[in-house]
Amino acid sequence: MLRPATRFAVLLAAWWAHAAVAQVPGADQVRAVTLDNGMQVIVWPDHDIPNVALYNWVRVGSRNEVPGITGLAHFFEHMMFNGTTTRAPGEFDRVLEANGARNNAFTSQDVTVYQDWLPRTALETVFELEADRLRNLSFDPQVVESERGVVRSERRLSVDDNHARRLSEQVQATAFLAHPYGMPVIGWPSDIESWRIADLEQFFAKYYAPNNCTLVIVGAVDPEEALALARKHFGPIARQTPPEPIRTREPPQRGERRVHVAIDAQTPLLQVAYHGIAGADPRAPALELLMRILTDGDASRLHRRLVEEQRLAISVDGYADEGFDPGLVWFFLSLPAQGDLATAEAALTRELAGVVREGVSAAELSRARNQALADFWRGLATIDGKAAALGEYAVLKGGYEKLFDAPAKYQAVTLDDIKQVAADLLDPTRRTVGTLGGRGSAEEAS
Repeated sequence: MLRPATRFAVLLAAWWAHAAVAQVPGADQVRAVTLDNGMQVIVWPDHDIPNVALYNWVRVGSRNEVPGITGLAHFFEHMMFNGTTTRAPGEFDRVLEANGARNNAFTSQDVTVYQDWLPRTALETVFELEADRLRNLSFDPQVVESERGVVRSERRLSVDDNHARRLSEQVQATAFLAHPYGMPVIGWPSDIESWRIADLEQFFAKYYAPNNCTLVIVGAVDPEEALALARKHFGPIARQTPPEPIRTREPPQRGERRVHVAIDAQTPLLQVAYHGIAGADPRAPALELLMRILTDGDASRLHRRLVEEQRLAISVDGYADEGFDPGLVWFFLSLPAQGDLATAEAALTRELAGVVREGVSAAELSRARNQALADFWRGLATIDGKAAALGEYAVLKGGYEKLFDAPAKYQAVTLDDIKQVAADLLDPTRRTVGTLGGRGSAEEAS
């Protein structure tokens, strides 16, 4: 007889298997149009609550920068909240709050995304505000200098005074010799200090054009009404000459690279990054499941082997970049005080080589698939999750329609697919190894 916990696991796996091939509710209600000025607008009605999530996905990140202006994409994440030629600094937030709405934004290597969450009654007000800052952003020198100081402080706190992020920045810069993915999203310190108003104006005109944006609206809206508002407020903004495509392709890496940050740290750090794939690559579902098998939770393979059994690390984590171009597949190990970096690295290398050689078990694949499907459906349970997923697939993963195929794609991944993607990517000659610890740790880890 199966124990209750085992019976539950079997029933859960069966339920997810059924859910995997089920139609995502509301998929047939999504409307997508491209305005005359090139802006893509996608609307997904969801009337469970009288609220709306509105995301503006701008196709600009650190990938679009060059030496001398690194960090500008992130800087505009700040500037877009600091006034237009028609509204004073702070008015954007004040009007949103007065209407019961809130907002946020984030910048990555590939995109900058502006997020609004609002009651249905504030929909046209938010359209007006968003269109205003896309058309009429102000470049007041005093505001620029104030925000420069904010970014300078943010870099100091989030990178310079953060051991893990400081090491990641060095690993990233070492892993990429040619592609702009090697530049930090927040920018290099000297560039932050030297941006000019002319740099900002040129960057904004080039990338903050309607034909470089995808607007996603999810919630208590009528699609025709939302599209009419988009035409009314964004339609009059003129399209610009599309930005030049990124032509640089990272040359194949032919040997392991290493970087060490010599700093006194109670917790030594090991980070290993392999060259990976783009977000729209057909192997992406298999890679996601592989990373879940290796690093997702206490039952993951690397946690069990390196943390629980061998006690070489106190934590193991990992993820794969999913951008326009091939990024990195990351593994992060935090070691106990006085932990040995060379021993931990050798153990990680053995474990990954074992996956390449032998693959993974059916039980591991089933667990990872269940986790992926659970997270997928849980994300679509909210209008915010729907807006995030719809935009991610529309912009980074080859088209919003692929969102609705995602459950079946997870279900279709086989053990051979997992083994093959591991063999394709986890090649020691294509990795960069980063260590952080005392000054003697560099020699110990080499």
